[in-house]
Amino acid sequence: MKTLMCDPKLFEKDLTGRVYIVTGANSGAGYATSAQLVGQGAHVVGGCRRVEAGKEAFAALESERGSADVIALDLASLDSVRSFAEAFTAKYDRLDGLVNNAGIMACPEGRTEDGFETQFGVNHLGHFLLTELLLDILEDSAPSRIVCVSSVAHVGSRKQMGEINFDDLFFEKRPYDRSVAYTQSKLANILHASELARRLEGSGVSAFSVHPGWIRSNLAQHIGPVWVQNVLLRPFSRPLGIMSWDEGAQTTLHCLLDDDAPNHSGAYYSQNSILYPDKKDRAGGWPMVSPNPNARDPELAEKLYEISLELVGLKETM
Repeated sequence: MKTLMCDPKLFEKDLTGRVYIVTGANSGAGYATSAQLVGQGAHVVGGCRRVEAGKEAFAALESERGSADVIALDLASLDSVRSFAEAFTAKYDRLDGLVNNAGIMACPEGRTEDGFETQFGVNHLGHFLLTELLLDILEDSAPSRIVCVSSVAHVGSRKQMGEINFDDLFFEKRPYDRSVAYTQSKLANILHASELARRLEGSGVSAFSVHPGWIRSNLAQHIGPVWVQNVLLRPFSRPLGIMSWDEGAQTTLHCLLDDDAPNHSGAYYSQNSILYPDKKDRAGGWPMVSPNPNARDPELAEKLYEISLELVGLKETM
């Protein structure tokens, strides 16, 4: 499968003076995104649960044009999210881009510190609160951009289309299904971006959701041995669409750097994927229409946003 790649001219842009936040920046596409931005002169703040791992990873960027820093961020704790936002705004007076990249996939049933189902809590609610707390500085820094990293998994399966189960968001009434939970959280990412775009229209802040592709990383650790993906399947990487960290960062970087992207605020940008049910979607698209109608439902997006505000303890102020 053909990997969608950024226009090389985007990587010639001088980003000196710009500040970005990338969550989960110590490895995978998050690290590759950070490295590219720093290489172009930007300052990147990595929001990492494992601070020492983040600092160790970012040490390799010290010789680049830009700079990097790490602030502790555990998306499974709303207190940690608030502490991160406070630490960031105390130190920086601008934010040109927020990349909600960190995530977990198909993990065993569990609860976050605040009692949310783990995948929904980490993948959506943690990032939701983070974004809300940084909206003021994003608007003050406009034009600025928000990228919500989702997944092709938001589509669901042939048996069950991806949906937001408002009657049982945290699997308290139904048996826990790790795949269904992951799908719900990734659909939430797309709806979050689309509703952000609607609410921020005219502010100079644009928002996007992305499927970055099937990346060699530890994300699949709860599905099976990571070495199967990273070693055994390596000879089949191209036909399967398995890609490197740098390739997996391309869609996010396109949304951050492309001059035309803000004209498509709220859109879904997708790398290729063999997991799309319809062959016509498998090549991906920058942007493309999600094959899941729930991902395109503005009433659903608004309802999720309002409920998310309540869940994270915020009142609507917009």
